[in-house]
Amino acid sequence: MRREDHAAGGTAPGTPSPEQPSPEQPPPGESPPEPDRSWVPAGVDTGKANVARVYDYWLGGSHNFQQDRDAARALLAVAPQARAFARENRAFVGRAVRFMAGEGIRQFLDIGSGIPTQGNVHEIAHAAAPGARVVYADIDPVAVAHSEAILQGNPDTAVLRGDVREPGQILASARVRERIDFSQPVGVLLAAVLHFVTDEEDPGRITAALRDALCPGSYLLISHASSEGRPPALTQTYQSAYNRSVAAQGTLRSRSAIARLFGGFELAEPGLVPPQAWRPDTAAAAQEDLVLLAGVGRRS
Repeated sequence: MRREDHAAGGTAPGTPSPEQPSPEQPPPGESPPEPDRSWVPAGVDTGKANVARVYDYWLGGSHNFQQDRDAARALLAVAPQARAFARENRAFVGRAVRFMAGEGIRQFLDIGSGIPTQGNVHEIAHAAAPGARVVYADIDPVAVAHSEAILQGNPDTAVLRGDVREPGQILASARVRERIDFSQPVGVLLAAVLHFVTDEEDPGRITAALRDALCPGSYLLISHASSEGRPPALTQTYQSAYNRSVAAQGTLRSRSAIARLFGGFELAEPGLVPPQAWRPDTAAAAQEDLVLLAGVGRRS
């Protein structure tokens, strides 16, 4: 799961170079040294586990603190596949961005972008389509601070603090409007973020607002934690463990509920599938426990 309580200019303190892989996790029972906290924006509570930093830990990143690692390990005890699915989700985003670039998309809006790590959207987009414009939005000030440091000197990218629950504010932002021309097709990414939106907050309202702002030929990417194929008691166990560990509350949804979020979009093949099965570079490994479902839809 990802990010939302939850990138080539300079590099933020402790950020792996884009050319280098993120560091591997330490041996069992050991913790990496606590990173320098001087870069942390004022008012950020590093003593409380944060979704973006938990996700960063699962991906092998260095932008996490002891509380985040403790929460990540507690969640792994309940859902041991969570780390593998975080990595599969990241790989899916990369393949999907390359796919959209191949379809002519030259501007991307990544909402709930999280903490920068290897294979950021702008790196993938620029490799596939030099000059592509990318805007990141995230509610977490830590993620925004790191993104701003990494994006310094890159005129084709920008980052803003924005809440996925308020898509109108993100779409109206000057930083978005300076780089995204909504009269031309856009690729919008909602990767592992909508499961942090409650039913009362209505994730369908969010995707409908984004759809209405996009012209035909635009694309919407969604990956979402799923309850599909799980007994209700097991779904409740997973959801309760997550909600106890981090501040953001997660909601697992069925395949049909996730599919409805693509209203007004035509799903590209192979449809709504586990992320590792979406146009894999190699044969996808079988996975019976569907933690995430992922898809990319084209605005008709």
